[in-house]
Amino acid sequence: MNFPKFQQLVEERSGFRTMENPTASGEYFSDSCGDMYNFFLKVGPGAVIEDISYFTTGCGFGTATCSLVVEIAKGKTVDEAAAITAGEIESQLDGYPEKKKDYPERALEALHVTIADYREKVSSGAIPDYAAMPRPASVPQPQPVAAASSNNGSDSGKVLIKLR
Repeated sequence: MNFPKFQQLVEERSGFRTMENPTASGEYFSDSCGDMYNFFLKVGPGAVIEDISYFTTGCGFGTATCSLVVEIAKGKTVDEAAAITAGEIESQLDGYPEKKKDYPERALEALHVTIADYREKVSSGAIPDYAAMPRPASVPQPQPVAAASSNNGSDSGKVLIKLR
């Protein structure tokens, strides 16, 4: 496991916020550990995810995993985000400890609930069908997220843990 990347994700909590007026939102409650995961999406023309954020009551692994989902999904279409796999998430940390291997599935379940909310709103006419709108030329295509391998320039093998 890439502990420096994990630590960075936990410290920065990229995307950890509720969103005002999201296009779609969804919640997943893990009865196995009691964690709750919420995702929020703002979808634009071409059904591109222009913004994505999350809120979780989970531990560091839940936070890190949701942050990875945010990094991977932002800029993708809704359909592309729906196709994100647990393996893609896991590869960003070079694997998960055995007891934490189900975290990518939990986060993806919350994302899938959110995408289902989006699709239901489109089919009911509550929101426009953004997929039918042309994707603006100025919207960059999503780039693959590379797994970080740096250890902040230190070759000592030590992991710095900051408590707040």
